[in-house]
Amino acid sequence: MRKVPSFLGLALWLPLYQQHSINAFTCSSVTPFRLGGKSAEGGTALNLASDTTTTSLVDKVQRLKKVLQREYISFFDPMQCEYYSDSVSFEDPMTSLAGVDNYKNNVDMLASRTLLGKFLFQDAGIVLHKVEGGEVDPVDRSISNIITRWTLRVTVKAIPWKPTARFTGISVYEVSSGGSEGVVVDHQTDYWDSINIQSGGGYGKVDKSIAVNHFLDQLKPGNVNAVAAGLELPYELLRIGKDYELRRYPIYTSATIPYDRRDEGYDVLASLTKGMTPLAPSLMEVPNDDSKKSMSWPLVYALPGESSPKPIPEEILERSKEPLWDGCDIENIGSKVVAVGTFSDASVAPIVRKADRALRESLKRDGIAVPSGSDSSVRFAQYDAIFSMGKRRGEVWIELDDDGHPY
Repeated sequence: MRKVPSFLGLALWLPLYQQHSINAFTCSSVTPFRLGGKSAEGGTALNLASDTTTTSLVDKVQRLKKVLQREYISFFDPMQCEYYSDSVSFEDPMTSLAGVDNYKNNVDMLASRTLLGKFLFQDAGIVLHKVEGGEVDPVDRSISNIITRWTLRVTVKAIPWKPTARFTGISVYEVSSGGSEGVVVDHQTDYWDSINIQSGGGYGKVDKSIAVNHFLDQLKPGNVNAVAAGLELPYELLRIGKDYELRRYPIYTSATIPYDRRDEGYDVLASLTKGMTPLAPSLMEVPNDDSKKSMSWPLVYALPGESSPKPIPEEILERSKEPLWDGCDIENIGSKVVAVGTFSDASVAPIVRKADRALRESLKRDGIAVPSGSDSSVRFAQYDAIFSMGKRRGEVWIELDDDGHPY
């Protein structure tokens, strides 16, 4: 079924919910509906009927895909149970369920629409990135699996520090013709990007203990972080991989300058953007030969539904043309999907280049295409205020081509 029931597994592993048991199930196979044989004299009429029937089934599958989109957006309120088999079954890395009523009850729990849910969770939400599949075979009218890609979050309010767990992954829906709407979901299997991606980019099951530990790790209290330099440039989280993330950043306007020393670069950009509040992170790009290093600050970004950011103040544009800021560029940066690897040590060359190599190896392992020539330089992000104390947040970034990822 939908993504949400996977979080029943999360609740099941909370101490307050350990007394609830879950029955394992055996996933029933989908038996495609097959047309009967045609007679010689009735062949043409039967072919026409078959084409019409197949077209009708295609339309019904498309309606189901739209229903899934609506359910994700509304967080399954309402959940359209007529599109699910009464015996629909579900499996994710931590748990399994059977029966449409169990599905709905646990969706409501995660969404804090039940008494237990109100005690355990808050701010649950899901973002749908893509719906694909659901092709109808014109011969036997079997339906291929529908696959969704999503990001799911939930805050566990029963823990004093109220940690938020985040998961990205795919749901594989096994679908057949039948039911009051002409098509039903028979089974759903969820996979998490963080633990289920196999070498090459496919998905496979892992031991349940791996999933439990991954969830519990997200509930631990965080360490004291260094002071951030400013509000962060927002992004859409697409994938939490084993050791990297994929993010989609909006269109934004940045100020970019050449620099030799990083502290001097900060000073130049700070004086250039006086009167504005730049966003984090500071982005540095360093060629392999250390020539022509550049530093960028995001300034403003396009809000959802807008095609461009709000204008930069005229005085800053005029200031950028003065000799003191020679070589400064203020430009719009298009929306991009960026692969991100993290490090917490100081942003010195050996640390940054090591993190960049590790990110490239991880992307290759998971079937993500790294753009040709991108290894001629390293790009890294710094979120912390300069000379701040505490756990630092550093990242290496690689912009991906549109055809290099599944989003």
